[in-house]
Amino acid sequence: MSETRTAPPQSPEPETTRSATRNAFIVVALLWAVQLVSLVAALSGITQAEVAIHFRTTEIAWFTLMTLLTGTFFLPFVIKAAAIFGKKRVLLVATGLGLVGDLIAAVATDYRTLLIGRGIAGLYAAAAPLGYAITRDVFPRRWVGVASGIMAGGVGLVAFGGPFLSGWLLDSYGFRGVLWFMAAATAVGFVLVAVLVPESPVRERGGRMDWLGGVLLGGGVTLLVYAVGQGTHWGWSSGRFVSCVAGALVLLIAFLLVERRVAEPLFPLSMTRRRSVWSVLLATSIAAGSLSAVGVVIQLLILMPQIPSVSEGLGWSGTHNALVTSPISAMIIVAAVGTGVLARRVDARILLGTGSALTVLGYGIGTQLHHSAAEIIEMGLIAGVGTGMVLAVIPIMIIEVVSPEEQALANGAQTLAQGVAQIVVSQLAFVVMAQNGKVLHGTQFYLDAGFTNGLWLVVGCCAVGALLVFLIPKSKRLDEVTVGQAA
Repeated sequence: MSETRTAPPQSPEPETTRSATRNAFIVVALLWAVQLVSLVAALSGITQAEVAIHFRTTEIAWFTLMTLLTGTFFLPFVIKAAAIFGKKRVLLVATGLGLVGDLIAAVATDYRTLLIGRGIAGLYAAAAPLGYAITRDVFPRRWVGVASGIMAGGVGLVAFGGPFLSGWLLDSYGFRGVLWFMAAATAVGFVLVAVLVPESPVRERGGRMDWLGGVLLGGGVTLLVYAVGQGTHWGWSSGRFVSCVAGALVLLIAFLLVERRVAEPLFPLSMTRRRSVWSVLLATSIAAGSLSAVGVVIQLLILMPQIPSVSEGLGWSGTHNALVTSPISAMIIVAAVGTGVLARRVDARILLGTGSALTVLGYGIGTQLHHSAAEIIEMGLIAGVGTGMVLAVIPIMIIEVVSPEEQALANGAQTLAQGVAQIVVSQLAFVVMAQNGKVLHGTQFYLDAGFTNGLWLVVGCCAVGALLVFLIPKSKRLDEVTVGQAA
């Protein structure tokens, strides 16, 4: 078993060894690193139509799928490398490679080169789990929950500012402007982490990379994600879909067999076998994955046009969408920060269960009331509070059930599982909505019954996440776990 190294305590009260201003700057740097992943995903989704027209391609799905696939495949390697070589160092390498990919995409003159750049940029997907893991190691106890809440709540800033930013960039500079903005934002993130974030001393001493385990896990999960992503095009009973799913299962089973025999496994089975760990990973992945997928339904509902007997979307502009949903984004931020503060005193299971229940209530109301700005706001305010609570409590719950040396590995496992859940729920939403939709001139449109059923699907998945909370045993609260080794 590999040894771990931590810095010795500096004083009985580590909270006093770094100024509040310095801690605030570190939070900003990590917030930028974590939420840049979400911002780039939002910008990519809005840009893809113009990219498809410019490069005259019918394979535009690869514009976003390429990043997801490479990020999924390399995530296990990046997380293991962070445990061996240091979280900040590996985060800088991932950010640097992401910047290289962004630059290649920005200057690409053909679609293949653009996809190569987007694929390289996918390595930056590891920023979120690494950022949350660093939070545990470098902040004093009273800052950990608040910092995690702020970082998670940043998704509200992305939801609010993303449509305005993308609209301005597209209108003023075209899709090239968006791609260059991605590169510039990644460069800023690299500088912020390099200058402001201290290195975590928590790592494996003499650890070795489990290359075979990484290939099997990364390959299996990537193949599964690819199959589900293509399922609507291939057909869910097609030979290609069944073959890919079967191949993914074979690789994942082989991964479990290999991990039993290697001295230094990629994800120690002794960690994932603990009920406190696997139950948290399961509940949080389903809950957060479902909330990530709800955007598929809501954005289509809001932005799809109104065409009699063909499409019953609201037909709003991107700017109108941003204005109406801004109160929702604000509630996500407030709830996330508040959850980070409460986590020191309230059982995290209660926070996760309450947040999930609020999303069920909010989107449950939305299944019937989603036809006007007032109804969207009513649905969103309730679900927004729940979303902020769920997103903020996830990294805190992982801190509570694993040791410092397991933190990055557990965060990586949760990110992988949440990504798979998001893809599965998103694709199921497309299938459900299409049952009450029509195809016109090669474009899939949806009737109101389709949007209603899509929202019911999300409600059901969020309810499953809420019920899974009962599987989680009582663990230490945030005020009782080991944190702040580098403080």
